Amino acid sequence: MFWHLITRLGEVQILLPAAMLAAWVLVARRDSRRTAGVWLCCLGMAIALTLASKLAFIGWGLGLPAFNFSGVSGHAMMSAALYPVLLATLVPARSAAGRWAAFGFGVVLAILVGVSRVHVGAHSWSEVIAGLAVGGAVTALVLAAQGLPRGLPRLSMAASVAVPLAIAVWLTLMPAFGPAFNSHSVVTHWSLRLSGRPAPYTRSEMLREYRQRAAQEAGSA
Repeated sequence: MFWHLITRLGEVQILLPAAMLAAWVLVARRDSRRTAGVWLCCLGMAIALTLASKLAFIGWGLGLPAFNFSGVSGHAMMSAALYPVLLATLVPARSAAGRWAAFGFGVVLAILVGVSRVHVGAHSWSEVIAGLAVGGAVTALVLAAQGLPRGLPRLSMAASVAVPLAIAVWLTLMPAFGPAFNSHSVVTHWSLRLSGRPAPYTRSEMLREYRQRAAQEAGSA
């Protein structure tokens, strides 16, 4: 139950609205527009890369069976790309230590979401690590453009209370009570339409074919 609740914190329908609200607040401030622009641009590229990896596997069977890899974990990617920046930007901490703590908590939360994907049987470790790496690259680029967490823009007094509170309520209630969204079925639908395959390529097929090839190579050696 714990891991199923944690894994929901990485769902796109839960994270994206929180990120859009945070981005809107940052865009409203002149000194933080660069942060929002870099963040959203990098996030868009990360989403495109993650989606491409899933389409390539389901529709064309392009994976890495030796690493049990069938595509970048979207939950891990989204969490690593959003939570550290989201918390470092919005948590109303005035000291550098407080902002570093908020940033660190975001990193830990992203890692927990990634670990949960393995525990619920949705992804392999290689897919989670890839997701954390892609999402972590987004966070790293934002920090490189704007500075360390203590240099990220601070919000006005009203926004520093209202926005984090709204996001906290959203992230608390949605995983427990919000409807789940099966993004995998949507990706599968488009993979089949684009590739023309009658059925999706699966992890079990990939691993079975890999073992068969290994056995054939061992027999012919």
